[in-house]
Amino acid sequence: MELITSIFQQGYSVIVPFILLLGLLIFVHELGHFLVAKYFGVRVEVFSIGFGKKIFSFKRGDTTYALSLFPLGGYVKMFGDEVGAEVDPADKPFSFVHKPVLQRMAVVLAGPMMNLFFAIFLYLIIVMVGEDVKAPIVGDIHPTSIAYQTGFRDGDRVLKIGNEKVQSWNDIQEMLSKYIGATVDVEVSRAETHQNEILKVNPVAAPNPLIVALHSTIGDVQGLSNITLAPMIGVSINNLKSNSGINIAGLKTGDYINKVNEIDIKSFRELRKTLLSLQGKEVQISGERMKPEIDTSKVEGKTKEEVTEKFTLNIKLPELKSENDFWFERSDLYLAKVMPDTPASKAGIKSGDRMLSINGLGLDRWEDVQSQIKNYKESSGPLKIEISRDGQKLLFDLEPEFSETMSPQGMHEKRFTIGIVPWYAQTPPLVEKLIQDNLWSGFKRSIFKTYEVTIMTLNGFVKLFKSQISSKNIGGIISIGQAASETFKMGWMQFLTMMALVSVNLFVLNLLPVPVLDGGHMVFYTIEVLKGSPLSLKKMELAQRVGIVLLMSLMVFSLFNDFSRIFSSF
Repeated sequence: MELITSIFQQGYSVIVPFILLLGLLIFVHELGHFLVAKYFGVRVEVFSIGFGKKIFSFKRGDTTYALSLFPLGGYVKMFGDEVGAEVDPADKPFSFVHKPVLQRMAVVLAGPMMNLFFAIFLYLIIVMVGEDVKAPIVGDIHPTSIAYQTGFRDGDRVLKIGNEKVQSWNDIQEMLSKYIGATVDVEVSRAETHQNEILKVNPVAAPNPLIVALHSTIGDVQGLSNITLAPMIGVSINNLKSNSGINIAGLKTGDYINKVNEIDIKSFRELRKTLLSLQGKEVQISGERMKPEIDTSKVEGKTKEEVTEKFTLNIKLPELKSENDFWFERSDLYLAKVMPDTPASKAGIKSGDRMLSINGLGLDRWEDVQSQIKNYKESSGPLKIEISRDGQKLLFDLEPEFSETMSPQGMHEKRFTIGIVPWYAQTPPLVEKLIQDNLWSGFKRSIFKTYEVTIMTLNGFVKLFKSQISSKNIGGIISIGQAASETFKMGWMQFLTMMALVSVNLFVLNLLPVPVLDGGHMVFYTIEVLKGSPLSLKKMELAQRVGIVLLMSLMVFSLFNDFSRIFSSF
């Protein structure tokens, strides 16, 4: 019953944004066909948004304009467009099939092109009002990294690379790519002092983590990222014994600290800095923690309110002998869950354990754990994993298993795993508004963004066909509806950005050489141009049937993925 209720609620909450988004994009697409057909003198009999039974219609001139029951597409019915239709000689000037092949190609191509032009228009609005971009602010920098040795520090704002002004985090990656194998001056502003400094940086080529991006490699400085650890804490028995005040407070590993004395806390380093300044004082700590009854493996699709509970504690912070004796640790070396029937669970590792070392090498952060397991070699024998549990150190021998997993980018990855999930959370990157100075710069920016999304969409299709991206990423109307609903709640700019993205996807999808789609018709007409005559009716009908089967199969598969995601959250 809970599942049925949730599905109904989700469906109701997405219907208005979904119809608004898809309805407008369908209208734009069909308007392209309609306008070019009218331009070439084709008689348009029906212009419909939606399929099936007409729920509203009116006629003006030769055309009936209609809203139909199923809003999952639309159509423009042109006179003489039926395969094998008999057309009176007097009406041939108004018949679609009797128009020159280049005119027919223009009519067919107009629909997808309108989606492309509409995306440019939407992006123009977005960039002129102000697009959200990730701020060019450095995240947590590990002291052993090349980025740290180069001079980067936590919270640095990157101002310039060479002579170019940096306006977003993406600018950093793009500009560093120009200097791979060379040395470039990078100007930064320090977070603490706001003083500007010039760093000598030597970028190297690295794989682009965004697999559908324009370029497969980017300029990189090892350890340089905008990732900042969220203010989630790890609390060990040793901490509790040495700091009895913290023990009384009742703080637990995995607690997410939001406020200290009404000071908003955004990251672990902010939490550390704030609490160090309040040693020996009474403080109020507010935050969120996972509800005791919640299974951490089944939180996908649930809201924060459903899985967490809020808390507020008043404690007196003890004085520290040294900053190294800080009351809390980063949480990412503490295990939130150990998956059943995996090497870790079979060896006896449990949730709540704190990772200490692997093969004698100390661990500072979760990335160290990932690196050790990912680079495991079977010839080297079992991994020796040392953990801390209830103040005791324990050593486990286990052999990782080679399995296929899905990366956050949707890629299939075959690598060694042991089945552990850490208490790990990143703070969302700081987002800033980037506003174009004038209409011309805005127009160029909107064209570039449309081009970028188009290439990414094409790359996504190619990598999907090559099985480099999991087919589980294919979403259907439910996924589109959920995305429309979520972005609609976030605001008009986010909703328009989503609409532009879907518009580009419709442009690309409709040009695929699949019969029934516009791209399939373009193939037919191209063959007609090359051979000097159209394909036979029998061949065209056969191709249409194949196209319908392919399209219906894709729709069914995408719906299966949508419902699988919904069911997996329960």
